[in-house]
Order: sequence, then C-alpha cells, then structure tokens
Amino acid sequence: MNKRERVLAVPNNEEVDYVPGCFWRHFPPEQSHGEIFIREQIKFYRDMDLDFLKISCDGYFGWPEKTLINLESARQLYGMKPIGKDHPFIREQVERARAIVRELKGECCIFYTMFCPLSYLRLEVGWDKMMECMREDPDAVRYACDIIAEDVCSLVEGLLEEAGCDGVFYSVQNAEITRFTYDEYRSWVTPSDKKVLAQANTPGHYTILHCCGWDADEAGTTNRMEVWKDYESALVSWAMYVDHLDPVQIREFFGGRAAWGGFDNRRCGVLYKGDKEAIEEETRRIIALGGKKGFILGPDCSLPDDIDPEHIKWVLETARRCI
Repeated sequence: MNKRERVLAVPNNEEVDYVPGCFWRHFPPEQSHGEIFIREQIKFYRDMDLDFLKISCDGYFGWPEKTLINLESARQLYGMKPIGKDHPFIREQVERARAIVRELKGECCIFYTMFCPLSYLRLEVGWDKMMECMREDPDAVRYACDIIAEDVCSLVEGLLEEAGCDGVFYSVQNAEITRFTYDEYRSWVTPSDKKVLAQANTPGHYTILHCCGWDADEAGTTNRMEVWKDYESALVSWAMYVDHLDPVQIREFFGGRAAWGGFDNRRCGVLYKGDKEAIEEETRRIIALGGKKGFILGPDCSLPDDIDPEHIKWVLETARRCI
C-alpha cells in the first residue's frame, strides 16, 4: 500500500499492511503565517515521515468579526454579520492549504484543522466572557455561533473544493461535564456544529471529528462525550487519557467508526518522557488494542513544542515493523 491507500482504507474498516500514524504540533507565532508556515508544516511532515498530514490552523484562532472586539454584553452578539468568503481570514487559509497540497503532489492525504463555532468565539473573547454571555443570553450566543458557522462553511468549501484537501479535522470543545448539561449543549452548541459538519461531509471527503480534551484535562474533568455521539464523521480523534476510553471502547461508543489516537500527548506520558524501549513497547500495546482495521496511531492532542522528534519516529518505525 502507498500512504494514500493505507489511510483511506481506515474509514472503510479495511485491513492495512501496517497501522498508519500521524502526530501534530503547533507552530510558534513567528512561523504561523505565510511561506514560512508552509515550509515548516511540510518539513515536519517529511522529517517525521508521517503517513498523512494534518495542517494546523495556527495564526487563525479567534474569530475576526468586529462585534467581538471588546465585547461587553451578550446582546451585542445580535449585531454580528458574516465576514464573507473573501475575508483574508478565510482566503489566506485556503491559499496556504492549496500551496501545501500542490507541493505534496498527492503523495498523502491532507486534512485541515478548524475549530467549532463556539470555540472560535471563545478564542476571541475568552472563557470568562463566553460563559458570562451564555448565562446572560444563551440565544444570543447561539445566534453568534450560527453566524460564525455560515462563514466556517465557506472556509470548508474553499479547503475542499479549491485547495484540494481530503477533508477537515473538526475540533469540538467546550463539553466539559462541569460546563453545560447535556440538554444545554445540544440546544446552544450542537446546531452550529451540525451546520458545519453538513458542509464538510460531502462525497469524496473525510471529516475527522476531534473530541478535544485539553481543557477537560486542565480542569481535572472529562468531556460529556455523549453530546458528540451523533456527529457525523469518517474518523474520530479522541483524548484517551482524559476521557478514559481505549481504542476498542471509543470505536464501540461511536458505533464502529474508525479511530485515531492512543498516545498521551502530555509531558507526563510515555511518548514524551519514555526511552526507546518504552515507546516501542507502548506502540505495540496500542496496536494490539486498536488492530489493523479502522485504526490510526496518534496523540490525544497537540504535542509539546519541546518533545524529542526521535520519539515520534520510534512510534512510526515500530508500527511499520508490526506487519
């Protein structure tokens, strides 16, 4: 199998010659825009010899709508308007994705990272203001998320149809069990998520649902995973060491859907602090759990900036010997 064949077999639950793997990291601000970002993203892929590439959305986190600047009250959110498909926030991401796809010339699958609408809002105004607005007027926040979702759909269309990405890596967040009840999340957050997912799940493309656990971990809590159970996707990326579901359990939870993960991304985990023998042993253990159908090796979330690159290579080299 070549890299594309191997990865595209996974969502179809077809057996692969070896379990593919992909890890990712964020890039510092000085490398998060323009040509330097394109070069660094491709360099990371090639240096690690990843089985596919997840393009980071570094440099494009908060949502650039003027209403969100110095937001004071939830009622102001009703004044939000779409930024439009020609806004630099959208066009610049599409163009850099297109440049990476062109450079790699079809040798691997490429997915572009994006956040859910509520996270784009939160990344602009902050956790405290987001929750203050939710308590003041949840319908206003839901309205704002719907406006953002309209623009995110334009971003998705550009990434898939213009840039030529194979799909998007859709990061859902804000579902810590201490933040919202099930009914609150489904009423206030899910509608905008599903609007974006309907755009992403088009024929010939593969959405990766990333059930992000980074803040749940920081808060010492878990995600309310059931709020995402019916979110359509080809694969699920999850935080095994936060939400305490192993590869078998996560696939069962999502009805047999293919899964991507298995490694703790934190500095306390084997991947970060282990020696070669420990990392190889952990890789074999995870492969034995995940199997050679419907499974990809990867981290719970983004890797620490100072992780030794050799640690990633040891995982991938071990996987390629497990044939």
